[in-house]
Amino acid sequence: MNLFITQAEKRIYNAVQIPALRKNVTGVTTASNKYLACPDDYLSSYSLAAINPTTGAYTYLLNKDVNFIREAYPKPTSTGSPKYYALFGPAVVSSVITVELSFIIGPTPDAAYSMELHYYYYPESITSAGSTWLGDNYDPVLLYGTLVEAYTYMKGEQDMVLLYNTKFGEALVQLKRLGDGLERQDAYRSGQARIPVT
Repeated sequence: MNLFITQAEKRIYNAVQIPALRKNVTGVTTASNKYLACPDDYLSSYSLAAINPTTGAYTYLLNKDVNFIREAYPKPTSTGSPKYYALFGPAVVSSVITVELSFIIGPTPDAAYSMELHYYYYPESITSAGSTWLGDNYDPVLLYGTLVEAYTYMKGEQDMVLLYNTKFGEALVQLKRLGDGLERQDAYRSGQARIPVT
């Protein structure tokens, strides 16, 4: 049963970006080292900022491709305040992966910069945590997602699979309205939600 629940959670998390999927961490670059390790639970970036060591000002780095950074800063000795970053890949030492993923930064940092990373991750499953944002705030999508996973595995009747899938889809639309809609606007910026009068 736990497997069905975790599969449903991942389907939901990949369909809707709810606030519970965001996390932030801080780290520090090393002068003359263009690589920065990713957190173990990292899936994708929202933003990466370098904090100036003397002024404390934030500079948000632009996400580029590795080949852009290599072309723009072909010499690792070209140092400066970081402007760009790219997902580099695993760090391998003597044929052993020591770090799953890392960032490459351009130009190579000229000092130790504090870095603030906001990123997307899978939160702990309700099966081990006992309580999660999804379970506490919108459990219908979790229930129907789990039923779809379980009933598909059991090769249940097609009409019931269709029913559960339909209910899951309806619940997912409502969660998308919350996660991708209401939580990304407010009445000041967007005005209040209105239904046209006919």
